[in-house]
Amino acid sequence: MKPLILTLLTIAVLAAAQGKQTFSGVITDSMCANADHSQMRMGPTDAECTIACVRAHDAAYVLYDGKTVYTLSDQKTPERFAGQKVTVRGALDAKTRAIQVDSITAAK
Repeated sequence: MKPLILTLLTIAVLAAAQGKQTFSGVITDSMCANADHSQMRMGPTDAECTIACVRAHDAAYVLYDGKTVYTLSDQKTPERFAGQKVTVRGALDAKTRAIQVDSITAAK
C-alpha cells in the first residue's frame, strides 16, 4: 500500500509543478485593464493612476500582456510594480483567466 501512496503523491506533485507558467506583461488595474490610463488619469503617471484606481475605486491589480487581462491572486506585491513590465510565475485557471501567483519580478 505504501508504494501506491508514494506513487500517487509523486504524480500529484509533478502535476502541480507542470501547471506553473511564466507570463509577461504590464501591471495595471481592472478599471484601465488594457493599460490605457488616458481616460482616467488618476495621477500624472500610469503607475500612480493604477495605484489610485485600486485604492479609490476598489479596482484590482491585473496583468495585461497586450491581448489578455489576467486577474492576480496576489494583490499586495503588484503595487510596487504598478505601470511596469513584469514577469509573473504561477498557475493559470484558464476559465477565469486568473493566475495563482508564485512570484512577480521586474522584466529584464
